[in-house]
Amino acid sequence: MPGTRKLGRDTDHRTAMLRAMVTFLLENGKIETTVTRAKEVRSLTEKMITIAKENNLHNKRLVLAFVTKEDVVNKLFNEIAPKYADRNGGYTRISKLGPRRGDAAEMALIELM
Repeated sequence: MPGTRKLGRDTDHRTAMLRAMVTFLLENGKIETTVTRAKEVRSLTEKMITIAKENNLHNKRLVLAFVTKEDVVNKLFNEIAPKYADRNGGYTRISKLGPRRGDAAEMALIELM
């Protein structure tokens, strides 16, 4: 069930972190993070892309309430969502990279397909 991981943070910090990560993923196409964070970011990113597939004012405002940059929202509606118009989910891919050197946390690369 998405949204149930606490990630060692209180609610406000966790929400802000996930919003920033989703924005960065939509802006750059891929990010490197831990596996558990990647799974949370995947569910939120796929929800944003699904909302953006129908281009209307209500959906733009829904996405703008979560994504922190307006130019990323425009990119989402004009470039990213039209690529996935015929696809029902599965917009992202998570590839495991191995343990991080400092604390051996399992790292992953999450990218748009």
